[in-house]
Amino acid sequence: MEMRARFAVWRKNADFINEWNNKSTSTVLAMNRFGDMTAEEFGKFYRGVKMTAETLKSHASSATITGPASAGLPDTWDWRSQGAVTPIKNQQQCGSCWSFSTTGSVEGCHFLGAKSLVSLSEQNLMDCSFSQGNQGCNGGLMTQAMDYIISNGGIDTESSYPYTAEDGSCSYNAANSGSTLTAYSNVASGDEGALQNSVYQGPTSIAIDASQSSFQFYSSGVYSDPSCSSSQLDHGVLAVGWGTDSGSAYWLVKNSWGTDWGMNGFIEMARNDNNMCGVATMATLPTGCN
Repeated sequence: MEMRARFAVWRKNADFINEWNNKSTSTVLAMNRFGDMTAEEFGKFYRGVKMTAETLKSHASSATITGPASAGLPDTWDWRSQGAVTPIKNQQQCGSCWSFSTTGSVEGCHFLGAKSLVSLSEQNLMDCSFSQGNQGCNGGLMTQAMDYIISNGGIDTESSYPYTAEDGSCSYNAANSGSTLTAYSNVASGDEGALQNSVYQGPTSIAIDASQSSFQFYSSGVYSDPSCSSSQLDHGVLAVGWGTDSGSAYWLVKNSWGTDWGMNGFIEMARNDNNMCGVATMATLPTGCN
C-alpha cells in the first residue's frame, strides 16, 4: 500500500517536471532522490528557517549594508574560485538549513580574516544555540546562530564536532574552536544592489522561499518561478557570487542538499528579477572572524 502511494506521488512529480520543462526556457527540472515526496513532506524535512513578521521587521530596521550596487563591481563573481567556500554539505532529513547557511558565511568570513578555509560545525550550532531561539532539526535563524557564536566565543570545527542530522546535547569544546565571530551586518531588505555589495565583501547568508516543487526538482539554468514569495521565507542558503547565464542574470547560491541536487549542489537564482524568492529580503554578512 505504501509503495503504491509513493509511486503515485512520484508519478505526479514526474508529470509536473515534464510539464514544466515543456514550458520553461531558463529553468530546467529533473527527477531526483526527492521524487517520492510531496512538497509538504519535503518542506518538513529539508528546510527549516523560522521567520516571523517581527523577525523581518527587526532585520529591516537594523540593516547597515545598503544599495545601490557599488560602481565598478565585476560582471561575474564567484567566491569558490577565491578559495572561500567549503564543499557542498548535506543536511539530510533535518530542518537544519539555518545552521548550514551560518557555517557557510562564517567559513568565508574566517577565510578572509585568517587566510585559511576551515569547515565549521553545524551540529555545534544545533545542539548549543537553543537559548538564542534555535530549535535544532525543528528550525532556526542564521542571525540567532551568529549571536551564539559571538556570545560563546567561537564555533567548533566540523571534524571535532561532526554532523549527525539529529538533535543532541551541547558538547562545545573551546580547544576545538575553528573560528570566532565579532559581529554581523544585515543587508537592506529587498535591495539586490545592497546584496551585491554584501556578497562582494564575502559569502552571505540568505533566506529564501524554497517551497515550490520547481525548487525541489531544480537541475540547471537560472531559477525563476512566478509562484515564489519574496516574504514567506523557509530555507537558509548561502550567496557566493553572481553572473549571467544565456543572457539571464543570476545569484550563485550554495545549498545544503548534497551534490546530487541542482548544479552539483548549487543553484543559479534569478537576479534583479523583483527579488525572486526573497533572495535579498533577509541577508546577513558575518564580520570580524578569526
